Amino acid sequence: QVQLVESGGGLVQAGDSLRLSCAASGRTLSSPAMGWFRQAPGKERDFAASITMRLGNTYYADSVKGRFTISRDTAKNTAYLQMNSLKPEDTAVYYCAAADHVGSTWYTSGHKKSYNYNYWGQGTQVTVSS
Repeated sequence: QVQLVESGGGLVQAGDSLRLSCAASGRTLSSPAMGWFRQAPGKERDFAASITMRLGNTYYADSVKGRFTISRDTAKNTAYLQMNSLKPEDTAVYYCAAADHVGSTWYTSGHKKSYNYNYWGQGTQVTVSS
């Protein structure tokens, strides 16, 4: 089992920055990839960004590309999401996720699919005011 704990959410103004952290504990060696998803009120949970833990390959949703940066610290088993130039439409609960397996489809579309992630954090609220 892998436990994920997110932190770093909050209330900011448009144009501000936030950095989310996701600390993984437990059987972390079985998680070759981690990702961030977000869910706005009344909407589905959407992919935001993901990273492979060994090589550091990164993937982003078009809506955050150029503004968000995902990174990881393998020594600390932690993933980060640096969010810059935040917009009101970024307001959501942000969830960290970890995958047990990275298959051949991961590198094309698999990293965007929530069902490919086995472990989830409790979520952290990000609110961006205009």
